[in-house]
Amino acid sequence: MIYLVVFLSILSIVAIFYCVRFGLLILKIQDSLEEALDVIDEKYSSITEICERPLFFDSPEVRKVLEDIKGTRKALHEIAFSLSKDFELLDDEEQEGEEAVQ
Repeated sequence: MIYLVVFLSILSIVAIFYCVRFGLLILKIQDSLEEALDVIDEKYSSITEICERPLFFDSPEVRKVLEDIKGTRKALHEIAFSLSKDFELLDDEEQEGEEAVQ
């Protein structure tokens, strides 16, 4: 019986260690994603500003570059949306839970 208690205690300690380690890893990933989303938001704003400027050259190369910039802007927007849609759902659920408690 004592051996079983010792074995289960050791198993619990190992499980707790890996749970804490995994939790810290998730928090680090979340922080890096939030920082990346901030950078993407800044770049998206600057690209949007560039795309709104009038075009002074009528060459096909300049138009191609402008279309590439617009495509990049769209891709950045899709990336930011796909990365943040789960965070927004969690924020909404937390706010609803707080309102229900009050």
